[in-house]
Amino acid sequence: MKQVLIKGGSAVVEEVPAPTVSPKNVLVALAHSCVSVGTEMTGLKMSGMPLYRRALKQPENVKRVLEMMRDQGVRRTLDRVRGKLSAGSATGYSAAGQVLAVGSEVVGFAAGDLVACAGAGIANHAEVIDVPVNLAVKIPKGLSTEDASTVTLGAIAMQGLRRTAPTLGETIAVVGLGILGQLMVQLLKANGCRVIGTDLDAHRVQMALANGMDYGIDARNERFVERVLKLTDDFGADATVITAATASDEVVSQAAQATRKKGRVVLVGDVGLGLKRSDFYAKELDFLISTSYGPGRYDPVYEEGGHDYPLPYVRWTENRNMEAYLRMLADGRLTLERFTRESYPVDQAGEAYARLNEEGEKPLLVFLAYPEREGRDKRLVSLKPACRAGKGMIRVALAGASSFAQGVHLPNMFKLRDRFRLRSVMSRTGANAKAVASQYKAEYITTDYEEILADSDIDLVLIATRHNLHGPMVLQALEAGKHVFVEKPLAVNEQELAKISEFYCRHPDGPVLMTGFNRRFSPAICRAAEILSSRTTPIVANYRMNAGYISLSHWVHTEEGAGRNIGEACHIYDLFNYFTNAEAVEIHAASIAPSSRQWARNDNFVATVSYQDGSVCSLTYTALGDKSHAKERMDIYADGKVISLDDYTNLVCAGGNHKGWSASSTQKGHMEELKALADCLHDEGKWPISLEHQLQATAISFEVERQIQSRGEK
Repeated sequence: MKQVLIKGGSAVVEEVPAPTVSPKNVLVALAHSCVSVGTEMTGLKMSGMPLYRRALKQPENVKRVLEMMRDQGVRRTLDRVRGKLSAGSATGYSAAGQVLAVGSEVVGFAAGDLVACAGAGIANHAEVIDVPVNLAVKIPKGLSTEDASTVTLGAIAMQGLRRTAPTLGETIAVVGLGILGQLMVQLLKANGCRVIGTDLDAHRVQMALANGMDYGIDARNERFVERVLKLTDDFGADATVITAATASDEVVSQAAQATRKKGRVVLVGDVGLGLKRSDFYAKELDFLISTSYGPGRYDPVYEEGGHDYPLPYVRWTENRNMEAYLRMLADGRLTLERFTRESYPVDQAGEAYARLNEEGEKPLLVFLAYPEREGRDKRLVSLKPACRAGKGMIRVALAGASSFAQGVHLPNMFKLRDRFRLRSVMSRTGANAKAVASQYKAEYITTDYEEILADSDIDLVLIATRHNLHGPMVLQALEAGKHVFVEKPLAVNEQELAKISEFYCRHPDGPVLMTGFNRRFSPAICRAAEILSSRTTPIVANYRMNAGYISLSHWVHTEEGAGRNIGEACHIYDLFNYFTNAEAVEIHAASIAPSSRQWARNDNFVATVSYQDGSVCSLTYTALGDKSHAKERMDIYADGKVISLDDYTNLVCAGGNHKGWSASSTQKGHMEELKALADCLHDEGKWPISLEHQLQATAISFEVERQIQSRGEK
């Protein structure tokens, strides 16, 4: 399918795989999408800036990059940032079209329905999009898909109106008469208000007056505050709504000065927020922020999970705001007819954005049109790789272009390019797949897992999706005859684990399976194993993981992540298996009773595993500590020795004349695990991690989870 990407200061149209429909989503073939003249043009200009200028404008991203540099190194981080920028980014957040298919858990929609869709990263400028049900609404009869594609802008204006809470007869000032301001004017008039509007563009002021605004102020020639006071008998507006976009702090200050005592200032647009206390204090003004489309925005449970808020308790969600806006358009209570508009076929998206970048008067609305064409739903796109895999190389398909795969596994595979060759990248979104594939010179991209399973030229499937998909995807790949490297965890429940175990009972000589338990391959752990290789006693191991707090809204805590014990602590259970090389015979786990709702029961616990050889290994996992403290530490006691590991940078041994190990940076074995896997596949030798150890580590995590949760229910 064709999709618009932003890169290097311009918009380009590229061919990417069409998405498949997700269980809680609807698959939509677009007829029209609406270009956001403000938000998208800001992103377009930003994409053309040098890195240092972007850093000055986006300090929050600089912090993330610095954290990546600390974890992954400077060179790897810079390579990843440059690769992402050169690949471009998807754009668009408001669109309309026809439903092609509905997910297995979806009710209320059917193929053939005309719908309007919202959401950055979802309602992109693309021929086909996969949309969560709470971000899609049916289009009322008689309303065109072009007008309906403004649904996001309408919902933003609608939520701004609700935050303003106008009452019949009030005087409301609107600052900024772009598309949001124009819609706000009409909504306020529909609520029986007297409306004063201002803009730097005299043409926009005239447009708003033609749509019912009572008074217009040309900000280039008139003083906004003085004019509002004169029009309100020197009291000021009951409320001032800011729909402008500027970095200046002066907009909020003037809005406050133009508002009456005990009035309210409502921010819908994007302006500077260097607030002056004197502007608000003397008048005791309320300053309100309007969050995008309405309640539900930025809540993954609502937007991605499809869980609605009960109408009696949350009357106006973002979805219901979208519906209300479309109804008002269909009923004629709102109109777009007098707005200047231009429409371009998607192939001419570059021209549309260039038009908006020109000096002088610009259209208020710009649409992209998507003529129906054969092949728009194609889910595999071939690329032009630099070279094909050489003889004896391991041909890899990446299933899930996660940030971890991009930051760790792919750079390591590139360093081992004499052994691995990336043939295919599969991702839920085609643009993401193309970005990764272009950087690492894959041969094709797809959004369909079945495509890579059916490819006889793929030897190894690297699974790096969210945790809940691991088990089923592993089993599918094994049954297709592919070797599998899956990021931990191997599975998230006993049923999935049992099916994998059963597969190897039926196929004892089946493909190689390796779970990403990388720590056992780290130089520090290998050195500790050497010291313990001739031990004559069981071991006592104490491992402490200062994991740090993660909000309960994070996907790791949801069904997708299965929680931190199953999702992360399994690493440590594998280490215990590695050191003891014995069967676990007894497991005890206890969690603190959370003192507040910010903690999950599997955030803070102690798990002790007893092994058949007499060893006892204990994990203390906590999110209570400070992240500035070292994350991981381990002490092993055996044979009169104490082996101490400090955050995978230093290992020392007390007792005996044993040399330790140290490094200037954390080394957790990611490169070494890939080397071990390559050796195994090339020589058809012993698995890097035995099947028994992989199954046992995962089973231990399930038992720990059962004990933690069951004790919490008592």
